[in-house]
Amino acid sequence: MINVLVADDELPAVEELAYLLGRDDRIGTIHRASSGSEALRALSTESVDAVFLDIHMPAVSGLDIARAIARSSHPPAVVFVTADEDCALEAFELAAVDYLLKPVRAERLARSVGRISELLRDGGGPAPEMITVDQGGTTRMIRRDDVTYVQAQGDYARLHTADASYLIRVPLADLEQQWADAGFIRTHRSFLVALKHVASMKLSADGPSVSVAGANLPISRRHLPTVREKLQATRIRPQL
Repeated sequence: MINVLVADDELPAVEELAYLLGRDDRIGTIHRASSGSEALRALSTESVDAVFLDIHMPAVSGLDIARAIARSSHPPAVVFVTADEDCALEAFELAAVDYLLKPVRAERLARSVGRISELLRDGGGPAPEMITVDQGGTTRMIRRDDVTYVQAQGDYARLHTADASYLIRVPLADLEQQWADAGFIRTHRSFLVALKHVASMKLSADGPSVSVAGANLPISRRHLPTVREKLQATRIRPQL
């Protein structure tokens, strides 16, 4: 069970997030704080595995709390909860596990809890690999392990996640080399896929393909032997 602290200077926001967390079977005790100073006091007296911090709290902000947490010998996992994206870069520099935008959706929150659970199971583990992307004039940070597949678009590459897609100025061939050790494999001249997000592989008269996050992506003849070998290693079998 994961014991958490929810901190926000708006009480309705605290109660709403606590309610959503309480519906998750992985969550144990939920502590509440309505200010940054109250959150620090709770962290000094309670056993907490993860904290959900509003960033814009008066006097002691969520970022201030995260900096204090980073200095502790056994820091809890940090998830920021905010209404804007302006502090995303600084948040991930503080090794945040996740960055949730208000209003928080239940399914998005469940993914954050899953990440915390994995982190605790792995004994802390390394910080997630983050990627800087631009969207509508706003700079965002996204986790590489959220990328399900990448699509070539000339000298650019489009990163697809469950929620959106982002265009970055990096050729697909460069990402293929840089992300090979992270479980990404080339399936076609236009596609790079994350093996962990592959649901199935299909062999048909129209040509082989893989199903990735609901998208059916082609496998070229050239890449088929390698794709088959990698998927067999992960125990994914083709559907005949």
